[in-house]
Amino acid sequence: MQQRYVGNSGLRVSALSLGTMSWAGDTDEQDATEILRTFIEGGGKLIDTAASYADGRAEAMIGSLLGDVVSRTEVCISTKAGMSTSDGRRTVDTSRNALLTGLDASLARLGTDYVDLWFAQAWDGNVPLDETLSALEFALRSGRARYVGISNFNGWQSAKAAAVAGFPLVAAQAEYSLLHRTPEAELIPAVEDAGLGLMAWAPLGRGVLTGKYRSSIPADSRASRNDSAPYVEPYLAPQPSSVVEAVAMAAKGLGRTPLDVSLSWLLAQHGVATAIIGPRTPVQAKEILAAHLTRLPPEIARALEDVSLPA
Repeated sequence: MQQRYVGNSGLRVSALSLGTMSWAGDTDEQDATEILRTFIEGGGKLIDTAASYADGRAEAMIGSLLGDVVSRTEVCISTKAGMSTSDGRRTVDTSRNALLTGLDASLARLGTDYVDLWFAQAWDGNVPLDETLSALEFALRSGRARYVGISNFNGWQSAKAAAVAGFPLVAAQAEYSLLHRTPEAELIPAVEDAGLGLMAWAPLGRGVLTGKYRSSIPADSRASRNDSAPYVEPYLAPQPSSVVEAVAMAAKGLGRTPLDVSLSWLLAQHGVATAIIGPRTPVQAKEILAAHLTRLPPEIARALEDVSLPA
């Protein structure tokens, strides 16, 4: 798998990163072990997680696999702090106290004394930006994090953070796919100008770009469950469905899979350092890691961009 630099930094990560939002939830330890092995054998390097994933249990699961499945030095680990969920309600707190307390708890669960990349997980309008940034700087200076970044900031927020910080921010995380091209308007120009690399989450349109929802909703899919259906439903509407059909047609003509076409398009976009995949099962991991990830013919890429252009 191709290794890429993140923004203007010297940090190198794999073109595909392994997202762990489903770990300790839909994905148990046995499946997580197999997924991680498949990812490493396929040339993957970066494992992405967050303190908010399964209330920290995803981080603990990663920590339990380090040393047994893969050594700490073989992988890069990125995690995030500043967000929590209680009774179905999301809470954002990027105060210095919340962030640094969260980071120390993450390190304990992961069983490591540093993470390669640490993010403030969301913009917090109730906390001065300088305070949030001071926590990121302290993590760098204390060696708890090798690099730092921002997650789910919009364009002007990212530009302001990069301009105010007296230290290098190297990465930004945001949702980006053929079904969600909003970052192209402001975020991508902002992070490119600031020298940040974009780590794209939900690069397969929350699973919809694989084509598995074209004819029906699979019984074992997220869209079939009341708790997770709202996450997928926006991409099952007529306009996104037309994009999925175009991707499927392109894939058929190229002799490739829809997920391969979708990821290949994304990885060729400006500013993208890595795509964060989130397979819930070993089968899904193997399907994704089998993708060619080679650049699409220009005429195919243009056709997909025309049909997926935001209204």
